[in-house]
Amino acid sequence: MDLKDATLMFLSESAEYPAVSSIAQSAYDRLAAGEDVDYEVLDELVGEASAKGVLQAMGQKYSPTAYEAIIAPVLREIGRRKPIRSAWQPSTPPGSADDPLTAPAWPSR
Repeated sequence: MDLKDATLMFLSESAEYPAVSSIAQSAYDRLAAGEDVDYEVLDELVGEASAKGVLQAMGQKYSPTAYEAIIAPVLREIGRRKPIRSAWQPSTPPGSADDPLTAPAWPSR
């Protein structure tokens, strides 16, 4: 299943939930028009679908293989595009004499 088909499945399964349905419709329309969909839209789609119980309902309705085929394209696209944020902070500011990447190779005497 491709991303466009997956968003269509989200759309059809979320008819009772306007917030989810609206996001799915927007994503599907863009994909059907040959445009890209921002990962933020897909992330919001999965978040709303999870919050409203749509993902759980799909998991109960479909076999594990079918469920995976529906959600995997959306999750893969999010994983491919979403920036990785790190909580790591350097112990020394970049460019300082203590920074091992920018410090002189040989200490001055």
